[in-house]
Amino acid sequence: MHHSFRRALVHARCSHRGQARHSIPLHASPWGHADAREAAADAGGGGFGVRRPLRFLAYKLGLAEPQVVQLARILDELKTERAQHAVDERRRLSALAEAVGSESFVEAKAEEAASLKSASTQRLEAAVVKAVRQLHELLDTAQRERLAYLIRTGTLVL
Repeated sequence: MHHSFRRALVHARCSHRGQARHSIPLHASPWGHADAREAAADAGGGGFGVRRPLRFLAYKLGLAEPQVVQLARILDELKTERAQHAVDERRRLSALAEAVGSESFVEAKAEEAASLKSASTQRLEAAVVKAVRQLHELLDTAQRERLAYLIRTGTLVL
């Protein structure tokens, strides 16, 4: 019985890896979400490895070396903002825990948590818009069309 459980576990891991090859989220979650859209909905955001999306996009879009350098900078800025979003999410959860964990409900802590989430989400959304704008400026027409196709089909999730 132990052997069949182990085989099922290995199969599940292989299936997840196989799926990850076809869907490259720019915010891959360390919790291994099966669906890129589910990962995008994850409030924590998570970081992403720059090399993988960078190599993937460089290959799929046929980028020249100067474009690859600029793409790396764009992805790095987005990665930094996503990391800050994750820190803000931990602060928000801590504030909510403080609001609930005391003898009486602390309204100010709950309000702080709500405003922190809103501000952090707005900053992250602005960073994504900035990254997309920079990508648009970086790419030629054919490359933009290929990028749009990757986004439209869910192969690339921003």
